[in-house]
Amino acid sequence: MLSDDRIISYNMTDNLLTKGIITMNFLEERIMKDGVVKEGNILKVDSFLNHQMDVKLFKQMGEEFKRRFADEEITKILTIEASGIGIACVAAEVFDVPVVFAKKTQTKNIAGDVYTTKVESFTHGRVYDIIVSKEFLGKGDKVLLIDDFLANGKALEGLAELVTKSGAELVGAGVVIEKGFQVGGDIIRSKGIHLESLAIVESMDEKTGEVVFRD
Repeated sequence: MLSDDRIISYNMTDNLLTKGIITMNFLEERIMKDGVVKEGNILKVDSFLNHQMDVKLFKQMGEEFKRRFADEEITKILTIEASGIGIACVAAEVFDVPVVFAKKTQTKNIAGDVYTTKVESFTHGRVYDIIVSKEFLGKGDKVLLIDDFLANGKALEGLAELVTKSGAELVGAGVVIEKGFQVGGDIIRSKGIHLESLAIVESMDEKTGEVVFRD
């Protein structure tokens, strides 16, 4: 019996959808079609999200972020390199605002003063210094954070800290896929940040291919 969460198995999805037993949004459907559950709570979506990118899907996601933040004034989108850049750029086109991405290394192209903080990467298992030039973020900016995944919340926490250091206003955060069984979403929401995740994975099983999406 399906309760608040919708238990969806790869081999039964089409049948359940046809019978109208479950409903999924466009992103959940794509995850079920092309995503692969791997050992270690890894959801492999590199065929459409973070290696090969489906730009039409990105446009849908950008429009959905726009709908969810329709009541907010947003003047800039902030993300982190590298996999957040694609969706941030497409979303920024919908919002008609610039994108700034935090760099993980300071290069000769970044001259002058910068905002910096440390971020622990769940995917790569290491700590990065992330950097944004003070030229591109400051008082008067109303910032929406955009990223592809939310797991332990460290990337969004780091981006939020850069916004605070700059004196800009943090409007909210938009995430493509949130791993609801990890602590990141709870941490970000506990800070009072308006968080919108297009798909929240409550649990997944690499042995059966079963995925539970949160309503």
